[in-house]
Amino acid sequence: MMKVKKNPKKDLTRNSGLFFIAGLTMVLALTYVALEWKSFYETPNVDLSQTVFDELEEPVDLFTVELPPPPKPIVTPPVIEIVPDETEVKETIIEAVEPDQNTEIIEVGSVDVEEIPEEIDVPFSVIEHVPVFPGCENSNDKRECFNTMMLNHISKTFRYPEIAQEMGVQGRVSVMFTIQKDGSIGNVRMRGPDKNLEKEAARIISKLPKMTPGKQRGNAVRVPFSIPITFKLK
Repeated sequence: MMKVKKNPKKDLTRNSGLFFIAGLTMVLALTYVALEWKSFYETPNVDLSQTVFDELEEPVDLFTVELPPPPKPIVTPPVIEIVPDETEVKETIIEAVEPDQNTEIIEVGSVDVEEIPEEIDVPFSVIEHVPVFPGCENSNDKRECFNTMMLNHISKTFRYPEIAQEMGVQGRVSVMFTIQKDGSIGNVRMRGPDKNLEKEAARIISKLPKMTPGKQRGNAVRVPFSIPITFKLK
């Protein structure tokens, strides 16, 4: 059998290694170029002055409203009354009141002027005749008797308010009142640390009897009087 011989010039695998290296080099070169490739894009010009709101604005037509003219004022014509010429007009005669030599002079006698007594308040400490407390009519010192009877009245009528005791309220209440010209008690005023104590002080003064009014220059006058009432817990 005859053996087939190969032509070394016709051997296709002889340069395969060279072709493989050349192809690999080309692929690496293309890959490098692709990775390093940079492209620049042109930025479009945008007009920032034109906004969306400008596009949304619609032109508005101006319109004019005609108002009716104001009504004319109603003018009432004056009423003219015609007086006939026959009407007589009475003249007003003004007489002179200045005295002359013929004026009669009338003599005027004395005029009695009634004196109105002046409403005054005379303090208890300076009044001429102090008010007389019932029971002091025959006392030589009516002023001292008045003070003694006033203290006795407060002691007998005094009653400590229960609510003030429970709250532990105590103190001094200044009481001021006026003995009127008829001997009654009026214009009562109090000033103290608690309303309950003031109320009790007013109750004590309201129990005072009617007195003989004080007198100044023989006339009955109002006499203001003040006294402290002390509330003290034991």
